[in-house]
Amino acid sequence: MMMNQKYGRVVVGVDGSEGSKAALRWAVGQADLTGAKVEAVAAWEYPATYGWAPMYSDDETLPELTKKQVSETVRDTLGAEAADLIGVTVTEGQSAHVLLTSSAGADLLVVGRRGRGGFAGLLLGSVSQHCVHHASCPVVVVPRAE
Repeated sequence: MMMNQKYGRVVVGVDGSEGSKAALRWAVGQADLTGAKVEAVAAWEYPATYGWAPMYSDDETLPELTKKQVSETVRDTLGAEAADLIGVTVTEGQSAHVLLTSSAGADLLVVGRRGRGGFAGLLLGSVSQHCVHHASCPVVVVPRAE
């Protein structure tokens, strides 16, 4: 029996955390099964500071630094060859809002779960919780690999 190939888009939130790396690996595995394209999405915001200036170079803006970090995370997690097949999108805004906007029209949104143990580990983080409740596509919350 031949499976029906579905070509679509899988959006995955990547912030460099272990949870987002696990989500990225899961999203790539799912995309391999369905023939979908993977888009790694990250959000950035200028930090609200009082007194001290933000710690980044004048040579690179915060969006550029974020894109560099996400691209390095994708490359380190998947390897150079696989990383070349992953789209990277970096958008200004609050993480949950950026993920929801980016996943509009996608077949799947994949996010990592925060890495807490014990009772707190049973709860979803605020970003994954918001995505589960408000996404216009199915959402997978991937636990961090132990």
